[in-house]
Amino acid sequence: MNTTQHIGVYAAAISLALSLTACADMSRQDKNTAIGAGAGAVVGAVLTGGSTAGTVGGAAVGGVIGNQVNPKK
Repeated sequence: MNTTQHIGVYAAAISLALSLTACADMSRQDKNTAIGAGAGAVVGAVLTGGSTAGTVGGAAVGGVIGNQVNPKK
């Protein structure tokens, strides 16, 4: 791994840690949406070789799925 990749990995880890602290007062459905969007972005990036469209598309689809996992009644 070169220096640029190390910086990217560290930046992603720090961003993830900071973003998790923002979830303290979110509803369960909001948390599911955020988790779904994050997981969808990762899967979309992996499946498309890191393309921006794949990452954004995966985040959108994952967010929708995460939002509907435990819908309000």
